[in-house]
Amino acid sequence: MASIFSKIIKGEIPSYKIAEDENFFAFLDVMPVAKGHVLVVTKKEVDYIFDLEDDLLNSILAFSKPIAKAIEKAIPCKRIGVSVIGLEVPHVHVHLVPLNTMNDINFTKPKLKFSEKEMEDIRDSIKKFL
Repeated sequence: MASIFSKIIKGEIPSYKIAEDENFFAFLDVMPVAKGHVLVVTKKEVDYIFDLEDDLLNSILAFSKPIAKAIEKAIPCKRIGVSVIGLEVPHVHVHLVPLNTMNDINFTKPKLKFSEKEMEDIRDSIKKFL
């Protein structure tokens, strides 16, 4: 069965896309822990990050780097945190989270909610720096 991320990549579920290439797809997390929280997912449906082929494993951070730099310019923060948890959706994904405090990357805290317009504005503000 296709993961929710595979459905997003195929356009079956709408997303706030930030970037895409032949191997990866980046979009705003709709249940963010911080404003500007982006998910970078592999197009290849693999459950566990360390089951990826070496070239994909090595490439996911290189793909994420310009996105992280764009988030930093678009969202006031001290830096971009990177997290790989892998328990919530069985599809490799990296969280890019704007940080001002350690608690900004606490996945147990209540998720933020933004309107569709706010999400579009956040997406557009990040994309303009890519």
